[in-house]
Amino acid sequence: MKKLILSVVLLCSAVAAFACTNLIVGKKASADGSVMCTYNCDGFGFAQPLSISLPGRHAEGEMVAIHGWGPQAVGRQIAEAPYTYGVVGLMNENQVTIVETTWDGRRELHNRDGFLDYFTLMGLALQRSTTAREAIVVMHELVQEYGYNATGESFAVCDKDEAWIMELIGKGPGRKGAVWVALRVPDDCICAYANSSRIRQFPQVAKMSKADKKRGYCEIEGQCMYAADVISLARELGFYEGSDADFSFREAYGPLDFGAIRYCEARVWSFFRHHYDTAEMDSYLPFINGHTEICDHLPLWIKPVAPLSVRDLMNDMRDHYEGTALDMTADVSAGPWASPYRNQPVNYFSSDSTAMFRERPIGCQQSGMTMVCQMRSWLPDAVGGVTYFNMDDATMVAYVPVYCGITRIPDPFRRENNNITEFSTESAFWMNNFVANMVYPRWSAMIGDLRDAQKELEDFYAEDQKSVEETAVKMTPGDRAAFLTAKTEMYTDMMMKRWDKLAKFLIVKHNDQIAQPSENGVIVRGRRTSPAYAPAFIDAVKSVTGDRYVKPAEKK
Repeated sequence: MKKLILSVVLLCSAVAAFACTNLIVGKKASADGSVMCTYNCDGFGFAQPLSISLPGRHAEGEMVAIHGWGPQAVGRQIAEAPYTYGVVGLMNENQVTIVETTWDGRRELHNRDGFLDYFTLMGLALQRSTTAREAIVVMHELVQEYGYNATGESFAVCDKDEAWIMELIGKGPGRKGAVWVALRVPDDCICAYANSSRIRQFPQVAKMSKADKKRGYCEIEGQCMYAADVISLARELGFYEGSDADFSFREAYGPLDFGAIRYCEARVWSFFRHHYDTAEMDSYLPFINGHTEICDHLPLWIKPVAPLSVRDLMNDMRDHYEGTALDMTADVSAGPWASPYRNQPVNYFSSDSTAMFRERPIGCQQSGMTMVCQMRSWLPDAVGGVTYFNMDDATMVAYVPVYCGITRIPDPFRRENNNITEFSTESAFWMNNFVANMVYPRWSAMIGDLRDAQKELEDFYAEDQKSVEETAVKMTPGDRAAFLTAKTEMYTDMMMKRWDKLAKFLIVKHNDQIAQPSENGVIVRGRRTSPAYAPAFIDAVKSVTGDRYVKPAEKK
C-alpha cells in the first residue's frame, strides 16, 4: 500500500497550470459497448511511470502511511481498509477507473491542514471500490474523516457499466471535508474535462432527509450525488445568494475567466467538434473567443453522431485543433515546418508589451504520460479492463495495451528505469522523447514517418488482442494473470524496439535537413529532396523582408 501511495502522489506534483485532459464515453456512445475515459497528465519536467499495487487483506487497526505532495511532505497515518483491491495505473481489478484534471477554483478554500491531496484520494478510492458509485462515496468519506488539502478538482469516475463526473473543492482553512457534485454521464453521450469547472445546475432532492445530513451527501439514484452542504457553504461564504434550483456549482466555486475558456474549454469544444455537427459546434466560437455576453457555456455532454472506438479516442488525445478556427499549423507562428507546438509560455508579451497568448491543445509536448482506459462488462475483469498507456506526448507515442489483471509492470514503464535526469535506452520516457524531439523542430517533414510506425504498432496490437482475449477468457484466474502479464510485457518490448528502429531511421532519412526516399520504413536509392517550408511562413518572410529574397526576373 505504501508503495502505491508514494508512487501515485508524485504523479502530477510538477504539473503546470492548464494541465491534464480527460475525455469520457458512455457505453452506448462507444462502438463496442465499453465505457472509456482518457488522461493526458501534463507538466514540464517530470516522467510518470506506471504504478502497481497488488491486492491484500489487512488486520484490524492496521495503518497506512500517506505522504502528500513530494518527498518533503510530512508523512501521516490513516486507517487501512480490511481488503484492498489490486490497482494498475489508475484502474483497479474491478475495472473501476479514476482520472483527473485540476481547475483550482477559489484559492481561499484550500485547506493545507487536510491529509489528502487529490492523487492520494484517487489511489485510496481505487483500492477500496468495486463500482464507480462506491468510489465516489469512498472519496466523500475519506475527505470527511481526514480532510482535503488540494484545490478544485474534476474526476472522471468510471466502471464497466457507468461513467460519472465529479467536481470537488475544499471548504477552506479549519474546515475538514469538501463540497462536491457528481453526475452520471448519460450512457449514449460523451463528455470532457480540461482544467475548468463544468458542472452548473444539477438535480436535487426535494427535501434533505436526516439520513442525508448524517452521511453528508444526497443522492438521486442513478443520476446525481452531491455534498449535503454544497449550496449552504456557498451562501455562508458569500459565493451565492439565489435559490437552490438556480445554484451553479461552477459559478460558485470555479468561475471562468478568459484563460479557463481559451486554454481549457477550447479543448472540450474541439473534442466535441470531432464527433458532432461541426457547424453547430462552431456556433460556440464566440464563447471560445471570450465573448461570454453571447454565450457563456458549452454543453456538459453531447450525443455523438457516430459511436466512438478506442482508436478514435487515441486520435482525439493527439488533437491540436487541426481543421478548426484555432488550427495551430495554419499561421506564421507554426514556423517553417507548420508545427502545432509552441515553445513560449501560454501567456507572454510582444516587444511593445502587448499581452499575448498561445493556444493550449489536448496534445502537448509536456505530457508525462498518456492513457486511454477501456472497461468492458462482458469479459472477466482481468481481460475486460485495458489501459492503453505510454509515457510522453500522446501525439508522438504508440499506445501499448496494459491489462488490469497483470501482476508486474513491464521494465520500460517502471519507475527505476525512468530517471528524469539521465537518458536511458531502457526507459520508455526517454526513447519516446528521443524520437519526439527529432520530429518537433521539423514537424511537416518528419511526422509522417512517425505516424507510419505508430499506426503499424497500434494496428498490430488491435488485431493481436482479439486472439489474446479469446484465449485468456478460457483460462483459470492464475493462468490468465500470468498470460496477460507476459503479453503486456511483449507489447511493451515491441514498442521499445520499434521506437529504437524509428530513431535510427529518422536520423538517416532526414540527415542535414534533406530527405532521402524510403519505402515501408526502409531507405531506398533515389533522389534526395529538400522539404518545402510552410506557405504561411514563406509569405510572412516575404512580407517582412520586402524584396530582399525576391529573385530578379531573368533577362531575355
